[in-house]
Amino acid sequence: MKKQAMFARGAAAVAVLLSLACGAAAAQDYPNRPVRSIVGYPPGGAVDTNARILGQALSKLWGQSVVIENRGGAGSTIGTAMAAQAAPDGYAYLVVSPAHAINATLYKKLPYDTEKDFAPVAQLTESPLILFVNPSLPVNSVAELIAYAKAHPGKLNYGSSGNGTSVHLAGALFNMMAGTRMTHIPYNGGGPAYNALLAGDVDLMFGGVEGLPHAKSGKLKALAVTTPRRAPGYADIPTVAESGLPGYEVEAWYGVYVPAATPKDIVARLNRDINRALETDEVRKRYGELGFSVVHGTPEQFAEFSKSEIAKWRKVVQFANAGID
Repeated sequence: MKKQAMFARGAAAVAVLLSLACGAAAAQDYPNRPVRSIVGYPPGGAVDTNARILGQALSKLWGQSVVIENRGGAGSTIGTAMAAQAAPDGYAYLVVSPAHAINATLYKKLPYDTEKDFAPVAQLTESPLILFVNPSLPVNSVAELIAYAKAHPGKLNYGSSGNGTSVHLAGALFNMMAGTRMTHIPYNGGGPAYNALLAGDVDLMFGGVEGLPHAKSGKLKALAVTTPRRAPGYADIPTVAESGLPGYEVEAWYGVYVPAATPKDIVARLNRDINRALETDEVRKRYGELGFSVVHGTPEQFAEFSKSEIAKWRKVVQFANAGID
């Protein structure tokens, strides 16, 4: 029995060493064929845009094609499930938004395990949400909005691009932290939500930078950005935290994951090459023109960030009772 146990331990050790050796060899040769970039949304949105800019940069760096595969539907969970089932060899990676962390709690049943089935590779970019209000609302700061909402409980409503989206939950987090009772009105996408805000059908909305032209024209008021610091290019707009709700922070972020069993050497190589791509002036300029700030970091840093986002949005989903069966 002792000899058998020793043999088993020895065989296991050899298997680990062989796996590490194979992983290192694969990383040196990686990639030697086209790579799939899976996006859980249709073409044209922020996740797809991030994926395409990165894919073009990596294709140039590698001399290999990066093929964008849009697999939209069910709040990005269809594409995410597809990525979870992909071969763990680095030839398929998933580009995500905060929905990846939100869905871990939002959906009561998922065809994958958000934390166990994926290995974080790198965060790509971040951008602010912006608190827009209809000009008819007599407030000009976050502090004034909170005071007005408390003086008129249940009167104010805020629009979103759908139940469980980051835009919806940004408003729910605001309610939770400020002690306000603003009513959520979901719409089928960002366009209809903006139209409702412009028409005065809703009072406010946490939207993206695409709403700024309406603020510049006077059709909306931009009260604050949701990031912890003022956003580059919008330095005249204060943060929510500094203008009335300390500690409030929401970032629209984008990052890359691979299947959990992907060798660490491949993860490290992919992380290194993504960071190299993000450091180029061309990529920084393209992201910057669209309102995204480039983020650098290690897989470990992105893993810690991912855990914190899942924990944060779990509390908000539960507070808003926003679960989906």
